[in-house]
Amino acid sequence: MPPTDAVTLNNWWPTPTDVRLRGGYTRWLTGISGQVETLMSYAGAATTKMFAAAGTAIYDATTTGAVGAAVVSGKTNARWQSQNITTAGGNYMYAVNGADSPLLYDGTNWTVITGVSVPAITGVTTSTFSDVLLHQNRLWFVQKNTLKLWYLPVISVGGAAAALDLSSVATLGGYIVSILSWTIDAGLGVDDHLVVVTSRGEVIVYRGNDPSAAGTFALVGVWQIGAPVGTRCLMKYAGDCLVVCQDGVYPLSGALQSSRTNPKVSITDKIQFAVSEAVTSYGSNFGWELLYYPKLNALWLNVPVAEGNNQQQFAMNTITRSWTQFTGWNANCWTLFNDEPFFGANGFVGKAWSGASDNAGAIAANALQAFNTFRNPALLKRVTMLRPIFQTNGAPAIQVGTNVDYSTTDTTSPLAYSGTATGAWGSGLWGSATWGSGLSLLNQWQGATGLGYAIAPRVKATASGLDVIWSSTDIVMEPGAIL
Repeated sequence: MPPTDAVTLNNWWPTPTDVRLRGGYTRWLTGISGQVETLMSYAGAATTKMFAAAGTAIYDATTTGAVGAAVVSGKTNARWQSQNITTAGGNYMYAVNGADSPLLYDGTNWTVITGVSVPAITGVTTSTFSDVLLHQNRLWFVQKNTLKLWYLPVISVGGAAAALDLSSVATLGGYIVSILSWTIDAGLGVDDHLVVVTSRGEVIVYRGNDPSAAGTFALVGVWQIGAPVGTRCLMKYAGDCLVVCQDGVYPLSGALQSSRTNPKVSITDKIQFAVSEAVTSYGSNFGWELLYYPKLNALWLNVPVAEGNNQQQFAMNTITRSWTQFTGWNANCWTLFNDEPFFGANGFVGKAWSGASDNAGAIAANALQAFNTFRNPALLKRVTMLRPIFQTNGAPAIQVGTNVDYSTTDTTSPLAYSGTATGAWGSGLWGSATWGSGLSLLNQWQGATGLGYAIAPRVKATASGLDVIWSSTDIVMEPGAIL
């Protein structure tokens, strides 16, 4: 491994210049009954709203505090897919869950959409819709457990639905899991293509805007990737599409233009073994989802270890493509609302990367750096001292140690140092209390032990309400004999 990589990186966030203790979370909306399995963001002309679905109900989660009465109740499940659309009649959000008739929100009211509602969708049983997409100015719906799509007239939230049956195109059978719009230049200029992913891992791509006109709508191709993981396996990422499948997380632009056996196409190639283990162990659990957080240059992959408990996230810095793992955020689902990340959990909605503690609790981070032979793998080495260099605004609990010869056993011991105490506003005595001066440098040497051919420093930190930045690690060693 390169010396800048790590065997373990948990709750540390890698930036282009250092590694930092990840941000915390706060409880945004509390008192919800059951697991929050869906967060939906409505975008109106002048207002935005967020809704949380749990159990059989949907709640307004726009403002922080205790949850109010449900805005929608009596539904079969809380696993909704949503899509915003603007027409001449206003700004709307469609929501479907594959069991109940779709819901249409107009900024004030929720309408159950059937064949006789106002507006209405005719020609199909609407309660079978499991996914929804706005593509080429028209709404598309997936009919659950089939290879059939339904689409409406352009710029419309109702009308006669027409079918696009892919049974003769999807040669491996199965059913449609998800659909997305892919912006790509395929030689005829930049255009939006319709991407369909089936349960057997077939990716079907169409070009054109009117499925009823053969001259303007055509099949581009059919590709085979690993079977998709989760119903929320697709995400728009800039002009590309990312798909979560058994092979990892792939950008379609690379996956459809290369061999499936080329792991470098996957953006998770550096952590492919960890992702494969997670898919094998938890691939059937609900909660797999991608979230792109532009403010942090971060891409998060939610891993549902167990619903509402012990959830994890693989997190990538999109600048450096460096990966880390987050624990402590027990998220079932994610959304960006007003450009900030929110997640649904057991009984509450959390705001992620908010503050420097997990709901006033401590954040514990652990790192085992790459094993390094220092260009001489045959030379025995004895570690005598270790100095991790930190910047912090308080006194975090830090432990350091060294692992040798590829052992991953925890060898850490507390780092001896004293943080700088500063006065608290409103209680410190003027003229006596020490003013806070931002980040302070911690660079004390620590005695260390270790005898081996390959050396890896391990650094752990626990803090609540503090910034902890890890800049580098210095090691003092004595060379031994060549054996």
